Order: sequence, then C-alpha cells, then structure tokens
Amino acid sequence: MADDLKDTLSTAATMQRRSLLKGTAGILATGIFPAVHAADPIVLRYLGTAVNQDKAIAEKFEKDTGIKIQYVAVTTDDVTKRAVTAPNSFDLIDSEYFSLKNIVPTGNLKGIDVKRIKNADKITTLFTKGEVGGKKVGDQGTAPKKVIYLEGEKSKKFSATPTQFMSLIPTVYNADTLGIRPDLIKRPISSWAELLNPEFKGKAAILNIPSIGIMDAAMVVEAMGIYKYPDKGNMTKKEIDLTIKTLIEAKKQGQFRSLWKDFNESVNLMASGEVVIQSMWSPAVTAVRTKGIACNFQPLKEGYRAWASGFGLPATLSGKKLDGAYEFINWFLDGWAGAYLNRQGYYSAVLDTAKAKMEAYEWAYWMEGKPATQDIKSPNGDVLAKKGESRDGGSYEQRMGGIACWNAVMDENAYMVQKWNEFVAA
Repeated sequence: MADDLKDTLSTAATMQRRSLLKGTAGILATGIFPAVHAADPIVLRYLGTAVNQDKAIAEKFEKDTGIKIQYVAVTTDDVTKRAVTAPNSFDLIDSEYFSLKNIVPTGNLKGIDVKRIKNADKITTLFTKGEVGGKKVGDQGTAPKKVIYLEGEKSKKFSATPTQFMSLIPTVYNADTLGIRPDLIKRPISSWAELLNPEFKGKAAILNIPSIGIMDAAMVVEAMGIYKYPDKGNMTKKEIDLTIKTLIEAKKQGQFRSLWKDFNESVNLMASGEVVIQSMWSPAVTAVRTKGIACNFQPLKEGYRAWASGFGLPATLSGKKLDGAYEFINWFLDGWAGAYLNRQGYYSAVLDTAKAKMEAYEWAYWMEGKPATQDIKSPNGDVLAKKGESRDGGSYEQRMGGIACWNAVMDENAYMVQKWNEFVAA
C-alpha cells in the first residue's frame, strides 16, 4: 500500500489557505505565520503505520505552522486496536477505511466537521459519491462512500447520505494489481487468472495479509471462471472455503515461491527474478524500477483492488490540540502534501490543490497518463521514469475508474483468518 512521501511551498501561499487557530487572527495582518505557536508549541501525536508517516511532511508542516508532529508508528491491525482500546493515546489517527466498521461503533472517533475543512467540497468524488469522471466504480468491500459520513459529531453510526460530519478525511489511496517482470515473462499479461497459471509454477507469490490476500485470491477465482462472488469483500463461509481450497491446491502443486508480508520482501523477490508475477503495491514496483530492473504494475481486464486511508480525530480531543489537528488536516489538503504523494504514485484527496504544486509535465505523466516529456523523479531525486515512458495503467480516470473492489474486513473475518492460516500451513 502506502510507502513514502516528501517536499516545497512558499509562506505567502501557505498563509492564504490555512484555517487559523483561535486568537491568531491579528497575526494575519503581518503577512507571515512562522512563530504563531512558538510560545506554547502544540505537539500532535500521529498514530498510523510507518508507511504513511513521512519525515518531510512533518518537517514542512512544522516549518509552516510551528506545530510539531510526533509519529507513533504501529501495524495496520494495531492502529485499530489502539483506536478501540486506548483512544487517549493519540491526537490524530491515520487509518484505513475498512477499519472503521470496528472503530466507529465504539464512539471513540469524533465526527470531523466539514465546515472547518476549507477544501471539503473539493475532496474527490471517488470518496463522496463512489464516482470517477461522473461514472460509478466498483464498490464491493468497504468502499469509502459507505463509511465516510457519520450521522452526527458523536454518532456511532454511518450515514448513507452526506452529512456535516465525516469519519475520516482521505489522505492517500491507490488501486492495486499484479506486479510482473515483463523481461522474464516475454508475453502480454491481462488477467488476474495468470497468478495461478502453471506456466509460472514456483515463480508466483501472493500477499500474506489475510484480509487483502484473500481478495487478490478472489479476483483470481473469478478471472478463472470458477465462481462469481456477490461481494468479494464480505464472503460467506462457503465462499471462503472455496477460495482457500483453490489456493491450497495451487500451493501443493508448487505454484508459489513465496507468501510475502513485507514491502521490502516483495521488492527483493521481484528484483532478484525469483518471482515474475505476484500481488504487488505500486511503490514496490517503483522501488524495483529504481534499481534499473523492468517491472510493471500491470493493468488487468477484471480491474483493480483499491484501498484508502484517512485522518480521524479521537472523541476526547478538545481545545488547542483539536484546533491544531484541524489545522494539520487543512494544511494536508492544501496541495504541498498532495503533490508530494502524487509524485510517488499515490493519489491525493484534493486533486486541484495538488496540481497547483506540481510541474505541468509531472501532472501530465502521473495524472493524465501522458508520455513523460522529461525524466520523472521521486521527491528525493530518484529517476522513476525516463523521458518518453508512460505510467502503467494510464490516467487517474483509467486507473481509479477501473476499481473492482475495495479492501475490507468481512463479517466472517475470524473464520477467514483461520482458513487463511490453513493455507499458509498447507
């Protein structure tokens, strides 16, 4: 999923877009903001996975506002556990949307007041309506539109229609597919079914995170014509049994070189050529390419499995810390962070503010699917694509418009994990 993030912006531009903390209005007249919080600095404890916690973002935000970000890095599962059991241990949470079904009913999250979010009306329609370019996308699993609105600020229930209160404000999202080594496969790959093609026996790998791996497996089962799921993100026990049986049979025949859990593991498997086709995350493909090795984030005819993260606020947050958290969210949507994310192959929540912070050639490559008119570099200067190359999967509308399902936590999650562990042990 997510992995890196990075940097650039002027203080004047920062000024105009920021939501002011109470009592700082007078400082506006000076035209600068730097030391607003210097006398009594605010420190925000930011709970999330290390993948989304970027040093450059924290440094840039502190430079622009004087507010410090203190990263609290835990695993995806532990983000949810903390939100449920220790809601006072953080001031800002960065969680995946699929976790909300476990968190919101506890009442531990405060509804985010969209009237305090400057760019709330510009958040991409993928989240608010489930649409890209005016067209509906697949919503199997936990599509953000199902869980983004709450009935009220203190509500434990989602609202099916837009309200003044959001559960999470989107930070970063993408659509996942298979990664391949085109130089070693030497033929077109267009279907998820190829993951279990005996041609790649011993050279395939699947993601060993049960809730995500099983959805990749379901994409394969459907692509092979074995079964069509009413909702891949919420399987019945029988559907789980069928999916796991298919995986176990393939495993026993030697299909998988590895079941990977770690980002770096997926990169090393691909870069070494031990694996030629596998579940893969976009930044991992980028990491292989920066080594000068051919690797595609392969568009497939059945579509993508999407994921999304967002910022949430603990219900008990108040006063200066609450104001500071709103300031961070507003800053994050203002473009600098969005441009930084887009340059790594992710997508930002508000596209037009990010566009304003990117060079025209960068936007054309990353978001419009056009061939690069000059080398495309990551925020830290690594060449990600050479002049003339186009982005795998094309434009934002092609990629995000091609979503088949979203990461999810199933009603039968405990049973699914038990069956997945049988596959791992088989």
